[in-house]
Amino acid sequence: MLALMLPLRDAELVQISEAALADAAHRAGSALTCHPGCTECCHGAFSINALDAARLRAGLTALQKSTPALAEAVVSRAKQWVADYAAEFPGDAATGILGSSEAEQEAFEDFANNPACPALDPATGRCDVYAWRPMTCRVFGPPVRNEGDALGHCELCFQGAPTELVVASEMTVPHALEAELLEELNDERETVVAFVLALNG
Repeated sequence: MLALMLPLRDAELVQISEAALADAAHRAGSALTCHPGCTECCHGAFSINALDAARLRAGLTALQKSTPALAEAVVSRAKQWVADYAAEFPGDAATGILGSSEAEQEAFEDFANNPACPALDPATGRCDVYAWRPMTCRVFGPPVRNEGDALGHCELCFQGAPTELVVASEMTVPHALEAELLEELNDERETVVAFVLALNG
């Protein structure tokens, strides 16, 4: 299983990310159409790192203490997700660790692209672990630079907006701090949300 301890400075990372998102949203105005109940970004498996996994575990523990029934529902959906897709998982289905070979990485591109994330409440369209969500979720929506330095954003946002507004609405992502915290964990393995929630419930 991935590293268990959540670094103390993760709270700082979350705070910086939330502030950056709020700032980008302010600059984007109505062009950023993200809102509670919009679940475009809540479908399809994506990889998360050890820091995301540790944060999710901490969140699930907090939820189990504060709202046990809600936590149980989240874990139940996660276990069902794993039962449905473990056979096709390109990695270790017992631990949820994604495979690192080229073939496994390629297979992951076509893995579980449509099912809803088990953290998504199908009745409300809201994330039940929103406060502890992975960084990918925290930066989805506004314009963000990818590894190739291209600017990408949610396809539902900025429709018909001029390029100037897209560029002016770029969200600054605290990659350096995240990298520091990952180095502190010293765990380069990756997994997916469902396995973290299912195996820690």
